[in-house]
Amino acid sequence: MDFEDILFPPKITLRSKGKLLLLDRPWVMGILNVTPDSFFAGSRIESEGHKFLERVEQMIQQGADILDVGGYSTRPGADEISEEEELNRVIPAIRLIKSQFPEILVSIDSFRAKVAAAAVKEGADLVNDISAGSLDKKMFETVGNLDVPYIAMHMRGSPKEMQTLTHYEDILLEMLQYFAEKLAACKKAGIKDVIIDPGFGFAKTLDQNYWILKNLSYFKIIQSPILAGVSRKSMIYKILGLSPEKALNGTTALHMAALINGANILRVHDVKEAKQTINLYKQIYP
Repeated sequence: MDFEDILFPPKITLRSKGKLLLLDRPWVMGILNVTPDSFFAGSRIESEGHKFLERVEQMIQQGADILDVGGYSTRPGADEISEEEELNRVIPAIRLIKSQFPEILVSIDSFRAKVAAAAVKEGADLVNDISAGSLDKKMFETVGNLDVPYIAMHMRGSPKEMQTLTHYEDILLEMLQYFAEKLAACKKAGIKDVIIDPGFGFAKTLDQNYWILKNLSYFKIIQSPILAGVSRKSMIYKILGLSPEKALNGTTALHMAALINGANILRVHDVKEAKQTINLYKQIYP
């Protein structure tokens, strides 16, 4: 990141269903997994009832800018579920959030166009797709018609097989080419705002994850906001010899590294600690 970029950071705006969103500081995206098998047990919660709303309210009070609702576990080796089952998990959750907290931004974490469309109809403000359109060819056209920002993540294959697809000749260059192609396709489909996500842990080795994190500012050339999702992942707990439940301290350390290297959004399990990290970052880079 150039010194000039730190002193005079560019103003980033996103448009969602006619509303202008100003991304003039790092945002925190809180993870709400309405799944029974996400890799971090602390993020799993049923999509109905008071416990779910308590979690939502807690995240909002702690400073979440977006709540990311997902009903399909994408951990390495995760089993597939039907479209109907995914809809049954995420739609009640989004409906409940928007009925109680209508002003909070909600993203739908899905690679299926039908799920994305249904979620936006129920009030979701962004679509977060781990496959960047690769797993559903109707996704780009669908999001283009929805008039919401789109998060395009880098991944190879599917969650079930991705960890066998980690060979790259030049991982940074290949990822840059991937994003350039996806951005062109998004623009052609009418998607106005695209956020890129390097996909830490998706078709990448531990060393590759850290190389990407170290060189995150490389992707600034694309001129799209960058989302970093490292929270409690294996790139932390395997290095430290811990479990996901004990990886908060390591997560905080990598969040600071991501911010320094250009991340605009942190996707996190622990909102309070991420906000604290951002507050300290802003003391260094106001």
